Amino acid sequence: MAERNIVQYRRLFRSRRFRVTVHSFIKDFFFIITGIFAAAFGLESFLLPNGFIDGGATGISLLVTELTNIPLALLIILVNIPFLILGFRVIGRQFVIKAVLAILGLALVLTLIRFPEVTQDKLLVSVFGGFFLGAGIGLSIRGGGVLDGTEVLAIFLSKKLGTKIGDIIILINIVIFLAAAYLLSIEVALYSMLTYLSASKTLDFVVDGIEEYTGVTIISHRSEEIRQMITEKMGRGLTIYKAAGGFGKEGERNEYDVIYTVITRLEIRKINMELAKIDPNAFVVMNSINDTKGGMVKKRRISH
Repeated sequence: MAERNIVQYRRLFRSRRFRVTVHSFIKDFFFIITGIFAAAFGLESFLLPNGFIDGGATGISLLVTELTNIPLALLIILVNIPFLILGFRVIGRQFVIKAVLAILGLALVLTLIRFPEVTQDKLLVSVFGGFFLGAGIGLSIRGGGVLDGTEVLAIFLSKKLGTKIGDIIILINIVIFLAAAYLLSIEVALYSMLTYLSASKTLDFVVDGIEEYTGVTIISHRSEEIRQMITEKMGRGLTIYKAAGGFGKEGERNEYDVIYTVITRLEIRKINMELAKIDPNAFVVMNSINDTKGGMVKKRRISH
């Protein structure tokens, strides 16, 4: 009987693992394909016809395309090769495989499909060209790949130099835009910086998701009332930690409950108002969260 249960458990485990693998593959494939077409549309319908560039490896490719007759599709592959080799060392083989397929897919779409030029208005070109390019890069990242290998270099240098990844990316793009100002024109460089800002904000929005979550840590001697407020009025789950203070008004090592919950940014004002009603002196710490998984993150219905 025990052996039969073990065999059945293993069979169910393998079946579940297979379903998760297939579901993950389909989702990643959808994100990468959608990202490829979004990026290609942004490049061919906005940036390329008007001579604008972006930051990163894509910006380098666009800059070289403007100065030479080398096709953009070929340059995107060539410029990203060093980053992909570095990515194999820094991140791993699975990431590089997806990144190679995504970049080759983008190059193939740029070669085979012709997207119409949408507008010649410089402001619209910079904003919406950056929007579609950023959305494409962000979707490919959601799929586990990448269309621009600059972040791989930034991760590598941040580990070597002990600096932030964002700082490295900014320095790389400063060099690219200075080169654009010298080789093309200051006006093109300025519009290209606007393109980069639009692309980076869109990328953050796509990767982080529609809802931006905030983690809230609350320390109060009226923790039970706060717990009821969060679960009953706000419909959120929470976690309670047993803790002891190092020093406070009530003496050293006073024990208390620490409440931790996750809310959306739209609920920050509401929780602050409710906390002020219960305990105006509660110690509250809030921090941004890029993503969440599992638990009672989604708001449950509250019956009245």
